[in-house]
Amino acid sequence: MAYTMTPTPAGPVGSQYCVCKVELSVCGQNLLDRDVTSKSDPFCVLFMEVNGKWVELDRTETAVNNLNPAFAKKFIIDYHFEEVQKLKFALFDQDKSSMQLYEHDFLGEFSCTLGMIVSSKKITRTLLLGNGKPAGKGMITIAAQELSDNRVITLSMAGRKLDKKDLFGKSDPFLEFYKPGDDGKWMLVHRTEHPSVFTLHVIKYTLDPVWKPFTVPLVSLCDGDVEKLIKVVCYDYDSDGGHDFIGEFQTSVARMCEAQDAFPLEMECINPKKQKKKKNYKNSGIIIVNSCKITRDFSFLDYILGGCQLMFTVGIDFTASNGNPRDPSSLHYISPMGTNEYLSAIWAVGQIIQDYDSDKMFPALGFGAQLPPDWKVSHEFAINFNPTNPFCSGVEGIVQAYSACLPHIRFYGPTNFSPIINHVARFASQATQQEAAS
Repeated sequence: MAYTMTPTPAGPVGSQYCVCKVELSVCGQNLLDRDVTSKSDPFCVLFMEVNGKWVELDRTETAVNNLNPAFAKKFIIDYHFEEVQKLKFALFDQDKSSMQLYEHDFLGEFSCTLGMIVSSKKITRTLLLGNGKPAGKGMITIAAQELSDNRVITLSMAGRKLDKKDLFGKSDPFLEFYKPGDDGKWMLVHRTEHPSVFTLHVIKYTLDPVWKPFTVPLVSLCDGDVEKLIKVVCYDYDSDGGHDFIGEFQTSVARMCEAQDAFPLEMECINPKKQKKKKNYKNSGIIIVNSCKITRDFSFLDYILGGCQLMFTVGIDFTASNGNPRDPSSLHYISPMGTNEYLSAIWAVGQIIQDYDSDKMFPALGFGAQLPPDWKVSHEFAINFNPTNPFCSGVEGIVQAYSACLPHIRFYGPTNFSPIINHVARFASQATQQEAAS
């Protein structure tokens, strides 16, 4: 299996180009047991096919000692309905603290298109080995949800007098949040610790934890319905994956939003088994919501649709280190096809940016050259030789000014582009005084 970690190329961007984001949740069932003295420690890696090669997009956390993992880490993907987006979900048993996948035991994989998952909302399929045969009884379940609601919820939580679970020390508590799935079963959506691929960071040795504030998409936590019940479960972390249950409770986002900075919300953490056995049982501790705030996580497209304009300023290096523009080895050499490295860069960036600028008038400045008629070195000159109006009309205007400028200047030095940065900073400072978004 040839896996790469090449960054995924960005798709086209423009005023007519919009995508929606899809959240993928992954669970595994009956995975192969590759460990001798314990169970496998699986994690899932998501790949996308790009130009005929599988490119890694993301990884889940590692589920310690678990053959039926429900991964808290979600995969977020841009969904292009007009494209066939091929995905591969590969599961591995973590054996070493290494990012190299060949260092870990392969547990099976499943390939499909994103469209297949989205159209079904939830699919369960057999995991396959590299030879195409089933990976034992291993299965994978993938659920899709569109992230059209861009609200996020930020929670600040703590605990008080939680049950002690460790024999020679206090508990190492963490919380898990669940929402009801379409099948009526509770679905894991978040853990209070922030898991990476190979480590879990928990609050150590305390019965009165204060968890780090965290932010999750509201649609992930409760499908955007603040009245929907969610379940919060408290565990004592164990390094072998056998986390001890402390207690649980059910609430809703609307209920948690009653918490204010000066008036925290307290909820009893209940262990049902203890509650049945002990007549005088009250709770297994208190979970405190110190604050709960819902805000909008504005996307780039939100800003654009709201009237935000992007100003595009071009700075061109005319220092002698670029070589003689008449020499084919120079970056400024214009080929018989009428192109060079600088023109290619200007076209590549400019064609995208110009969609977000209403007047399409772009300042184009140069530095590091001697200018006629006195041949003094300048590090901030208009390439159209109009210092009072350095603007060029569209990308075509920049290209024309650049091509006309080349024969009339002498490359010199040093490489000093701070004057151009300061020039742009002055433009930005003026823009902050405008009432319209910019």
